Amino acid sequence: WVYEEGSAARYDKQRALFPEDVFAWLEATQPDELAKHLKPGLDPAGQAKARNGILDALTDTLSNVGGESLMEPGEQINLSDYEGKIVVLNAWGQWCAPCRAEVDDLQAVHEALGDQGTVLGINVRDYNPDIARDFVIDNGVTYPSIYDPPFKTAASLGGVPSSVIPTTIVLDKQHRPAAVFLTEITEQDVLDVVDELEKEQ
Repeated sequence: WVYEEGSAARYDKQRALFPEDVFAWLEATQPDELAKHLKPGLDPAGQAKARNGILDALTDTLSNVGGESLMEPGEQINLSDYEGKIVVLNAWGQWCAPCRAEVDDLQAVHEALGDQGTVLGINVRDYNPDIARDFVIDNGVTYPSIYDPPFKTAASLGGVPSSVIPTTIVLDKQHRPAAVFLTEITEQDVLDVVDELEKEQ
């Protein structure tokens, strides 16, 4: 989560704030790609510039996120629909116990974002959409979800392992990844990131 050259110190501070930050995620999922950019011997400004390049490339990949709406069959939902908004991507399934546990927190995050952004769900491995729709209705979920049973969207998430559910990725208003959680989240986990993003704008 780095916006300009010379911000390595701020990156280090942010890395301490978020236990599952985007570069830890990339180190785990795309180490070879990181090694191409974060070469040994780079000074702090060079490191920050390299990180910017990695985030720009990942943002281009994320721009492909989209698919059919779970709740409005036949309608398409795309990340680009939320231009200029903070977006909290969440891959979930009604069969997943941590997903069931965190849904109220995600709804609270969505309500807290208001006009500033949205939670955008990606419903995976629910091959009967009616069961997933019932889950949404029963839990009073008002944020949209893409219906993606085979989790094809994972290919657009920069190497997120498709076996890790839930996965939550917080995107800033430029749709650059600010934080990645490969585990169940709480409302406060996400709002801590959102608060920092709102200070940056």
